[in-house]
Amino acid sequence: MIKTNIDRVVMQSVMGKVHNPTVRKTVQRFTAEDKAVAFPTVGGICYNVTIGDSVYGWAGDHIEPDVSLHNSDSQENDALNFLSCIGNEATVISGDAKGKKGYVTGMHGGIQHTMVWFDEETKQQLCPDDKVLVKGWGQGLALTDFPDIRVLNIDPLLFNKLPIEQKEGKLIVEVTAIVPAHFMGSGIGSGDAATGDYDIMTADRESIKKCGLSELRFGDIVFLQDCDTTIGRGYLLGSGTVGVVVHSDCLIVGHGPGVTSILTSRKNLLVPKINKNANIGRLLGIIK
Repeated sequence: MIKTNIDRVVMQSVMGKVHNPTVRKTVQRFTAEDKAVAFPTVGGICYNVTIGDSVYGWAGDHIEPDVSLHNSDSQENDALNFLSCIGNEATVISGDAKGKKGYVTGMHGGIQHTMVWFDEETKQQLCPDDKVLVKGWGQGLALTDFPDIRVLNIDPLLFNKLPIEQKEGKLIVEVTAIVPAHFMGSGIGSGDAATGDYDIMTADRESIKKCGLSELRFGDIVFLQDCDTTIGRGYLLGSGTVGVVVHSDCLIVGHGPGVTSILTSRKNLLVPKINKNANIGRLLGIIK
């Protein structure tokens, strides 16, 4: 097992409410092909979209799987987005689903939502404004023997389940796909990778298919080639980032499936190994 500082990582309570979907005054959007559409988008309880489903083909834009959390106070919401880590335990603390448990599955920048998986029965019992308590645990996790690799946005217990092998001073990580840096769009240039996500641009469908990115699913673990998210998000030759796919494909230019970073290095220390089953849903026991 990879040595970490798990015994020193602080766990804090952080709470969010199930967020009602929000729309702009003009619900119409223009696709990358310059077509006008009016589709569902972020927020709410997605009854028929969950971890393991394809991120493509939905009649929607930036769809967030399962349940989206938010706080009306911006500072409290920023804390929810930052302290919540993928794999953290989430417990409903109000409403008909009180006591039911799930897992954090990602963070979405811009709208600043935190996404949580709950099973089908729980989703049927939930409603907007129900409160969900997250045991925020993971920020500050560090690899004792790999100081040039940063860990972020992942629960320490889930990190220990990641399919990782140590070899010749590097970490070989199983991923479903390798994403060349030129595909990365919305969110690039951000000064902070410990909240939110950034998008794999998908307007060029032929290139997406040729690069093996046409079968991405919610929860897939992917490798972002030459992408440095140590502090913010940018291009750096030889760097690499391992992330989790957190929201659906998008319609508008410069956007696509969102990726939240979990491992990153400015040096060539992360080596991807293709495994089409590399998905956090399997590691968490959500999907088989």
